[in-house]
Amino acid sequence: MDRKRSCTLCGGAVMLLLLLGHMTNALEVPLDPKVLEGLPQPPTITHQSPKDYIIDPRENIIIHCEAKGKPHPSFSWTRNGTHFDVEKDSKVIMKPNSGTLVIDISGEKAEAYEGVYQCIARNEHGSALSNNIVIRQSRSPLWSKEKVEPITVQRGMSLVLQCRPPAGLPPPIVFWMDNNFQRLPQNSRVSQALNGDLYFSNVLMDDNRNDYICYARFPHTQTIQQKQPITVNVLDIEAMNDTVLAAFLNGSDFWGDSPSGERAPTFMQPPGMHSTSMVLKGDTLQLECIADGLPTPDISWSKVNGELPSGRFSFHSFQKTLKITEVTDADGGDYRCLARNRLGSNHHIITVVVRAAPFWISAPQNLILAPKESGMLTCRADGNPKPTVTWSVNGIPIENSHKDPSRKIENGNIILSAVQTGSSAVYQCNASNEYGYLLGNAFVSVLAEPPRVLTPPNHVYSVITNSRALLDCASFGSPLPKITWFKNGQSVVDGDLYIIHKNNTIEINVARPLHSGKYTCIASNSLGNKENHVYLEVKEPTRILRQPEYKVVQRNSVAEFECKVKHDPTLIPSMIWLKDNMELPDDSRFEVGSDSLTIRDVREDDEGNYTCIRNTTLDQDSASAMLTVVEQPDPPTDLELTDQREHSVRLTWTPGYENNSPIQLFLIQYEDSLHKPGVWVNMTEVSGTRTTVNLELSPYVYYSFRVLALNEVGLSQPSAPSRQYRTSPAQPDVNPSDVEVIGTSPDSLTITWRELTGLESNGPGLQYNVSWRQKDVDQQWNSLSLANVSQYVVTGTPTFTPYEVTVQAVNDYGPGPTPEVVLGYSGEDLPTMAPENVKVSVQNGTMAVVSWDAVPLSTVQGRLNGYKVSYWKLRSLHKQDPEPKKPQEFIFQENETESLLLGLHPYSQYNLNIRAFNGKGDGPSSPNQIFETPEGVPGPPADLKVENLNLDSLVVKWAPPVEYNGHLTGYLFKYQPINTTDELGPLKELLLAANETSITLDNLKHSTRYKFYLNAKTVKGYGPTVTEEGVTIMDEAMTSKQVDIATQGWFIGLMCAIALLILVLLIVCFIKRNKGGKYPVKEKEDAHQDPEIQPMKEDDGTFGEYSDTEDHKPLKGSRTPSNGTVKKDDSDDSLVDYGEGGDGQFNEDGSFIGQYSGKKEKDTAEGNESSEAPSPVNAMNSFV
Repeated sequence: MDRKRSCTLCGGAVMLLLLLGHMTNALEVPLDPKVLEGLPQPPTITHQSPKDYIIDPRENIIIHCEAKGKPHPSFSWTRNGTHFDVEKDSKVIMKPNSGTLVIDISGEKAEAYEGVYQCIARNEHGSALSNNIVIRQSRSPLWSKEKVEPITVQRGMSLVLQCRPPAGLPPPIVFWMDNNFQRLPQNSRVSQALNGDLYFSNVLMDDNRNDYICYARFPHTQTIQQKQPITVNVLDIEAMNDTVLAAFLNGSDFWGDSPSGERAPTFMQPPGMHSTSMVLKGDTLQLECIADGLPTPDISWSKVNGELPSGRFSFHSFQKTLKITEVTDADGGDYRCLARNRLGSNHHIITVVVRAAPFWISAPQNLILAPKESGMLTCRADGNPKPTVTWSVNGIPIENSHKDPSRKIENGNIILSAVQTGSSAVYQCNASNEYGYLLGNAFVSVLAEPPRVLTPPNHVYSVITNSRALLDCASFGSPLPKITWFKNGQSVVDGDLYIIHKNNTIEINVARPLHSGKYTCIASNSLGNKENHVYLEVKEPTRILRQPEYKVVQRNSVAEFECKVKHDPTLIPSMIWLKDNMELPDDSRFEVGSDSLTIRDVREDDEGNYTCIRNTTLDQDSASAMLTVVEQPDPPTDLELTDQREHSVRLTWTPGYENNSPIQLFLIQYEDSLHKPGVWVNMTEVSGTRTTVNLELSPYVYYSFRVLALNEVGLSQPSAPSRQYRTSPAQPDVNPSDVEVIGTSPDSLTITWRELTGLESNGPGLQYNVSWRQKDVDQQWNSLSLANVSQYVVTGTPTFTPYEVTVQAVNDYGPGPTPEVVLGYSGEDLPTMAPENVKVSVQNGTMAVVSWDAVPLSTVQGRLNGYKVSYWKLRSLHKQDPEPKKPQEFIFQENETESLLLGLHPYSQYNLNIRAFNGKGDGPSSPNQIFETPEGVPGPPADLKVENLNLDSLVVKWAPPVEYNGHLTGYLFKYQPINTTDELGPLKELLLAANETSITLDNLKHSTRYKFYLNAKTVKGYGPTVTEEGVTIMDEAMTSKQVDIATQGWFIGLMCAIALLILVLLIVCFIKRNKGGKYPVKEKEDAHQDPEIQPMKEDDGTFGEYSDTEDHKPLKGSRTPSNGTVKKDDSDDSLVDYGEGGDGQFNEDGSFIGQYSGKKEKDTAEGNESSEAPSPVNAMNSFV
């Protein structure tokens, strides 16, 4: 029964095709040595030389023939249809394990080895044939010697210069040059035809030359042959008489015996109205039309009843050649070339006939069949004309081969039925027509193989969620194995969730996490079964969470792009940055971080599109952002001045490049080279969309202008200055500003002003007319003209008298506008009178009120600014101050005549006076007023401290207050205890005399902290409180308890007794050890009373063993073995722990060993779990 079979190819596989029934399916046999071991294979040609092989006679001939098979094939050759005995020709060698021939032609002529070669590769399973390889020697023959006569042609006639190069192999490449090896110029009038001839549609006098040279280059040998130069003489017959013409034509060919006037086009190549061209399918078609005519005709092309093939046609040689590549059958038909000039047109029809060398429709494919299976070899080829198809088997025409009852030919196909083992062979199909042939080898291999699964076992397929998953089960076997799939033990069937392809691959169109798991494929045929497991893991997709954002940065700054990603935790993403889809520049300024790209010192060429690609082994995500680099705009250019008027001009400019930031405004500056050369001054601003402005100008200025552009980054460099523009002089249009009148002395006033700038002067000869007069007095103006100054001092004025002042600008062209009148005063003098009726009213010890009468304004001699009150402490009324205090001064407004004096010291004597002041200075002081302040509360006592700390008494000392502020009348002393929680006890008060500076407190509690309070007192009351704390000392009885116990005699005796007892115990232990007695562990544990240890049963009063009864359970956490023996965990106490031995076997009679059998072996593994505290025995044993 016929069956379809297929198999997936592993890397480096051999392509084998299985033909079963009336169809053929591909069966690919992997080249894995483990799979191929013992697997027969007929020969297959893998490499061969081309059918038409042109050789270089200067080099050895190498004819390639490589093949594979199992066993490896042997090789032989035929030459011109007969056997070529390689071994008999010493010049020919065959490469080892290869059919490739190497022919040494040194000393031989290459022509001797020309011919038709064919390679045969054979093994015990069949023979494969190469193509017929035609070996021909390349040739570059010399040009035949000929005498080239000069050519004379009438101006305006057409001309053909023939090249006719010698026939070479391959054909030469033709081109025309002159004696200087320069290519001759070609155009629509003069061009080279496909056959190499040079065509002139009409000749000109400029074509007159003697070095038209045709060259032929033979590409295989890289040689160039040159034809004899051709001389062309162009005559203008109309301009010559008969004698001159006859002399010129002597000994030369003459072209054109008809008039040389203008004419309609005619065709030179191809001639006539119609021609035919044949082309092979798949080749390149070239059609040409060259026309004669004057003027030079224009050539155009079209296809009759069709269109030129889109994308495959092109025009060459100035439209004279039509080229169509990859010709198809549809390209056959009629093509029209049309030649046209102003005198008319002409056309030529070229009929294109498309023929085809044989080409495969279905080449024969290799077959692998199991015994008793059937198959079919097909060989379908086409061509024009229809090719003839013949079959051979192992290189022998099938009709001449041995008869095989399982093989027959029907409709050009070979039908194989019920094949038998040993009937393997290689079949050749030959399809040929007059334009070529095709030779195809296909082997039939009869195999019987159990199933093999070629997909690696336990292979893990990892895919991304929502992507497609493909699980392979590549298998091999003959007969073709049947594949069955399972997932986690459940059968997988073709349906909505899964698609099972013909090659048995499972496809999951949209993979989900639920599809993850273990998949099993089972390959079965009649010879056995084979299973394989693969695994599918569905991963989370990689997604960029924070994408790079559009950046606009300034040049020389830093740009940073972020690219943060979310990915499956089992996949580690890599990051690639691209700039404009190319790799980043190799520049240290580009720093790639784990989640970012930083570009430092940004330049203009860094601008572009930056793409972040986050790759894993399974997927990727990408995001892009633009980087725009901005900087100051380029300076404007092309400044031009138009509309020039007396006091205005129009300035126009061309903006510079914005540098990616729109221009916001233009700043216009000017330079006045007359008054301030080299100084540029801002003049005006205009919008960034404007490129012109009308400027208002001042007279008498030599202007130069420049323009600056401003964007978000900043100002551009200035433009180049405009040409200079000069304005005419005029009278001033402004007067000096900031005119002030200042009185500097009692008999003068100073007039100041701001001088005009050169721009404001409006003309030469600038001066200032300064005028003044006393206000409210009928008198004339006093005037004075000044130049290059900004002030004038008027002397001889009354003190502090009002004046009116004006300052007017004047130049050689007239005065400026009428100036404004400014009012001022002449200088001040000191006040002449002190304030009177000064009174001081003391309010209390720290405050007093002072009042006075205002001075008459007539005595001020200026503008009254206020009053100065000065006071100072003379002395304290209680004690003598070490030094007098510095006066304090307060200033009051001119309308104030009363004020408070604060911060006075109580019980003190003060002095006070007052004076008026103006801008000139202070007037005389009023008589001193002496006043006294009453008593106040005293200051705090000084130096409060606690001394002579005893068991139940303390001494508290202090010093009198620094500031008595009156007569001290006594002290108020208070104290109270403080307990350990800082709570205060009952408060006690004592009144002490003013002359006391200490107090002794008795009957206090020992070891108690006290707090003390102290206030000084005058008749005005108590002053501030000062506090201190103190502690009584401890009781002597308690102090004696703190004596070091280690120094007591009873303690020393006790320690000695304990040491003696320990020594006795050690002696007893050693005696028992030497006698083999048991150590009384029970008594030891009872002495320590460890709550973690259960009591042990005492059987004999010596060394009690642990019982396994319920009344006496093992130690907490211990394990009791089934045989009743005690493990290490049961107790850590034994003489092994205390003795010197390491193995626990101390006595000769084995009594100790019987009690603790196997204990020591488990010490290391189970450890010491006893929680018992160290005993004196342990301590002493450490010294033994």
